[in-house]
Amino acid sequence: MKGDLERISISDLAAFIEIARHGSMRAAALELGLSASALSHALKRLEDRLGVRLVNRTTRALSITVEGRELERYAATGLDTIGEGLAAIRARKQSEIQMLKISLSHDAARLLLWPVLWSFQQRWPNVHLDLVIEERLVDLVAEGFDGGIRYGDRVPEGMVGLELTHPLKWVVVAAPSYLQHAGRPENPSDLRRHVCIENRIGDGSIYRWELGDGDRMVKVIPSGMLRVSSTDSLLAATLQGLGLAYCLELRVQDEISSGALEVVMPDWASMGAPFMLYYPTRRQSLPGLKGLAEVIRTQMIDAC
Repeated sequence: MKGDLERISISDLAAFIEIARHGSMRAAALELGLSASALSHALKRLEDRLGVRLVNRTTRALSITVEGRELERYAATGLDTIGEGLAAIRARKQSEIQMLKISLSHDAARLLLWPVLWSFQQRWPNVHLDLVIEERLVDLVAEGFDGGIRYGDRVPEGMVGLELTHPLKWVVVAAPSYLQHAGRPENPSDLRRHVCIENRIGDGSIYRWELGDGDRMVKVIPSGMLRVSSTDSLLAATLQGLGLAYCLELRVQDEISSGALEVVMPDWASMGAPFMLYYPTRRQSLPGLKGLAEVIRTQMIDAC
């Protein structure tokens, strides 16, 4: 094993990975800033040292062999990890500022980011965070964002995602004053006789209440006399006794502990997707993004 590794050039291996990723010698050469001849020589050296053909080439087409795909599967992750590690070390040593533009929801900012900002800036003093906090789900690439933080089931396809929390518990809550005059619902069918505060989410739709888990889950479209577009507004109305609200249990822990809000229908609580940090591709990952994910995950583990 050691002898094989000593005979193989990392640069030749990286050249092959780019060929496999692009499916084109020309595109791989452009990506690496090499001439087609230099890339071809790198591939031949690697094939000679391994003693297998990795790429089948004709004048019109290129295909990766079975052995080539197996090598790509094992080597690509390792090279990406090495590259990210080297980039992280350089980022901490370099004096220039690394700019990270991140899109996140208000709940993500409140629950995940504000508690860790001081720790993050101590560990990553050269990272400048540009935070755009809104419920609208943005197109990261089109709008120039480096990453986003949203619930996992809201992350667009094609993104690389890093889980920041465990699955999250959703509950129905109400103020004692509301329960005193309206009574306490026991199951989803009781909600028809109650005032439910509606919450508009980032795409403009009304957030459906998902009560229970698995086959037992019941999806309810809330109906009431008030509609809001943020959790802060939702809870402000709920604390005044204006109706029932559906929200993250994590978001209302303090209010539940103080008795300002009570969980109703606890047997109908539901587990939802975790928060995730996501970005377009592994190769566009900036070291500060993974650093931020690590700090948040540590904070959430300590909090749970």
